Amino acid sequence: MKQPQQDQTSPTLDTINTRTGRNMPQAIATGVLLVVVILGCLLVKPDAFMLLIVCFMSLGLWELRVDFATAGLDIPILALWVCSAGTILAMFYGRDHVLWMVAGVFLTAVIVTICASFQHRGSRRLERAVASKLNFADSLPNQSESGSITEGNPPVVRVNSRYANVSVSLLTVVYITFLANLIVLPTTFGGHPVAHGLISVFLPAVSDIGGLAFGAWLGKHKLSPRISPKKSVEGLLGSMGLCIIAAGAIFACTYPRQEWAQIWWVAVLLGAMVGITGTFGDLSASLIKRDLGIKDMGHLLKGHGGVLDRVDSILMSAPFIAGLLWVTGL
Repeated sequence: MKQPQQDQTSPTLDTINTRTGRNMPQAIATGVLLVVVILGCLLVKPDAFMLLIVCFMSLGLWELRVDFATAGLDIPILALWVCSAGTILAMFYGRDHVLWMVAGVFLTAVIVTICASFQHRGSRRLERAVASKLNFADSLPNQSESGSITEGNPPVVRVNSRYANVSVSLLTVVYITFLANLIVLPTTFGGHPVAHGLISVFLPAVSDIGGLAFGAWLGKHKLSPRISPKKSVEGLLGSMGLCIIAAGAIFACTYPRQEWAQIWWVAVLLGAMVGITGTFGDLSASLIKRDLGIKDMGHLLKGHGGVLDRVDSILMSAPFIAGLLWVTGL
């Protein structure tokens, strides 16, 4: 008598996994674990949150190095690790946080440019990771100019030139180093490090959840089918609505009650803005993956792919969140 019930459950779960494009039980378990870790760091001390971002940033830099290497592009990972971590530490502990951040990112860009000009791939570990990526990419269907799926290998152009290495290295400095600093920056001003940390990390995550849930439930109008076929207009609207609710909840739990009447509109604006920027971050990462001919940035997070697959919306939302919190004086 139990077998028919399992047969009914399995197709439903398979359908959900297919529509969302990920293993949902694994994704939910991984998401809960990340929430616990991040929230624990924020509640313990802002320094712990900053160090956690440094760790995630270092893992993301390695993932991006492997991803670029699949197209014959090499970035100086050691220089990026050292300079990026040093920039966040200097920004966080320096007296003028913005000045230290700008100086650190500029210095990182200069050092990375010099190192990328003489970069040579040689790590066996990197070669194995690249081989694994390429084997997986070769099994993916190709997409024609019209957006329809055709059989064949992805049209990845593999290059190996000094100028190309410098270009993608500078892109990495902006995309990872600079934006990761902006995730931490809001915890250094305003006197509400927990609230600002929650806004910087969890609002973009809520945007992902809203887009995933509403897109799978109501999605009919494709947002950008050539870049990400699963993104829909309904998913975008769901992201914005859920982010507005989440922003209101964060404000209610972290700011004094007597201030709510003056700051409620900031929560509404933050939610709507992050719903858009989070979706744009997902689309930007999808565009990079399509150009490289890969499905996921990495494989470290079960059900989510890599670290960058999880934080792409967080990274892209960081400058807008930091800017709005700074301008409004929160």
